[in-house]
Amino acid sequence: MASYFDEHDCEPTNPEEQYRQNALLELARSLIQGMDIDLSPDVFSEWNQQLPPPAARQVVQSLPTVIISPEQAGSAADRGLKCPVCLLEFEEEETVRKMPCQHLFHSGCIMPWLGKTNSCPVCRHELPTDNQEYEEFRKEKERMKQRKHRLDNLHGAMYT
Repeated sequence: MASYFDEHDCEPTNPEEQYRQNALLELARSLIQGMDIDLSPDVFSEWNQQLPPPAARQVVQSLPTVIISPEQAGSAADRGLKCPVCLLEFEEEETVRKMPCQHLFHSGCIMPWLGKTNSCPVCRHELPTDNQEYEEFRKEKERMKQRKHRLDNLHGAMYT
């Protein structure tokens, strides 16, 4: 029985050659998608593969507290607001934390969450972190988003 490589008339690749082929494939994909190409070691790509770092302590501690009003708590007939993490309804006069995105949470629910990642569990609004590398990644991601938006507007203006 012939080996795979004999059957397909090819040679096994060494890891360095495989890396080069993968790099060329990524370059081709980038060109097809019209993205800017940074040939330096890409620090930013690793953030796409893992959870963001925890929110900055100062920011978490300064989240405003809100007292739940009777209207927000609701009555037995009409359901009131719920904490999106534990899904328990807020009680009237209960003190809760308010995120910049306006979502409300029990302190005991949102504080551990923000100790693990920097985003709102509902809408993924991101809070600042103490990690400089991640903050650079966020800035670069925002610049790319703005660039795409400008290009889309320019393209739309050309054909309207």
